Amino acid sequence: MVRLASADSPDVLCLQELPVWSLGFLGAWSGMTVVADVAQRPMLGPMPSSPGLGRVLTDVNHGLLRSAFTGQANAILLRPELPVVDHWNVVLNPMRYRRARARQLGLGIVPRLAWASERRVCQVVRVRRADGRLVIGNLHATSYPPDKRMPDAELLRAAVFVDGLAAPGEPVLLCGDFNVSVRTSRTLGDLADPEWGFTGATPTGIDHILVRALTAEPPQRWDADRRLHEDRLLSDHAPVEVRVE
Repeated sequence: MVRLASADSPDVLCLQELPVWSLGFLGAWSGMTVVADVAQRPMLGPMPSSPGLGRVLTDVNHGLLRSAFTGQANAILLRPELPVVDHWNVVLNPMRYRRARARQLGLGIVPRLAWASERRVCQVVRVRRADGRLVIGNLHATSYPPDKRMPDAELLRAAVFVDGLAAPGEPVLLCGDFNVSVRTSRTLGDLADPEWGFTGATPTGIDHILVRALTAEPPQRWDADRRLHEDRLLSDHAPVEVRVE
């Protein structure tokens, strides 16, 4: 998947739900500079595990076990000509934030437990370009189909974090698996207001590349044929591309 996604030499490639064992291979697979942050450590039940053991266990059945043993990470891959100036990350669902938002949203015990089940992060880098600097945020929000207000609250937290790091007028990309669509998200609508200034939410789907202070073409989602390898669909998420200037 990484080789395919990087085959056309993008300037920036944002990845989510990476097994932790894969982080050491991303540079070789893509030929790009890698900035990675672990969201969920590999676990064996309630006990910490290792990336290698998680990989062996998951090889039994990837579709069933998914990230149960491998942990999860996010990564921003960059063309080598875009040096990293700064790197930060923020946890999107820490305990105090969940408790405060759960009270505001009137969440019951089941959604509260689901929200706490996996740690989620937003990573942010500032890179140097030939004509200035660029701030890039990459997040993977909580998946909870019964109540989209939970990932929407995490999206807002990520946007506030990125906005606070960007200098006035500095171009910003906010990318990732938001786990909310235009139809199910209040935050996406708010971010499109002039006060926030973001554009480019994908019309359908939950994967987005929001753009501010840059000229951007409409987002394009890959067709299924483009992400086939030996007649196998490589991901249940269609990659999203945006060309910016």
